Amino acid sequence: MISKNYKRPISLTDKPTHYCPGCGHGIIHRLIAEVIDELKAREETIGVAPVGCAVLAYFYFNFDVTEAAHGRTPAVATGIKRVHPQNLVFSYQGDGDLAAIGTAEIIHAANRGEKITVIFVNNGNYGMTGGQMAPTTLPGQQTTTTPGGRMPERDGFPLKVCELLKSLEGAVYLARTSVHNPKEIIKTRKAIKKAFEIQKDGLGFSLVEILSMCPVNWRLSPVDSLKWIEEKMIPYFPLGEIKVPSQ
Repeated sequence: MISKNYKRPISLTDKPTHYCPGCGHGIIHRLIAEVIDELKAREETIGVAPVGCAVLAYFYFNFDVTEAAHGRTPAVATGIKRVHPQNLVFSYQGDGDLAAIGTAEIIHAANRGEKITVIFVNNGNYGMTGGQMAPTTLPGQQTTTTPGGRMPERDGFPLKVCELLKSLEGAVYLARTSVHNPKEIIKTRKAIKKAFEIQKDGLGFSLVEILSMCPVNWRLSPVDSLKWIEEKMIPYFPLGEIKVPSQ
């Protein structure tokens, strides 16, 4: 029998995270770190942390990470990449940071074809501030600000970010993945690696949207939150590569 010992990636620190039990951020952090190690890019990587659940991401990544004001993460990443084009620059954003206050930034960064990578974590609510309705909250989904469920006729429909950006010429790679089971975690890792490779090749803007668990604010057990993604989120936010570089 062949066994394999998994060790902490060099690009990940050994600090315990502040994330809630069952949250997907820790998994996503590790996947990013594994890919950066595999690409041997740790010394050239610069991350941009958001305002939101991942506001302390700079404690967990073992490479340069800076902060951005709420929603301005793509703008800060753009400035860093333009000044340091040789570096691997990525933003790490939640649905409130990216799809609400940061909607203009993400659309225009993608439209300009900025050579950055965006890791977009979609957990369907404002996780850090108590589980309020977000732009990605599903129709009928209960939150602290929609106790009766999201009503599209009152609140609008959830934003499908990848589909929204697909029409923009500057966006060359858009993918939606999940971390609710091992099979999808492997696919998420592959998508993150592809997005970073596209940046290294100078092809343009890349974004990976990742459906992630939020058991505390969903008021579900960690196990039931995995089922929620499978049964509720994926039918509305279908997984797969939404846009790939033209041959």
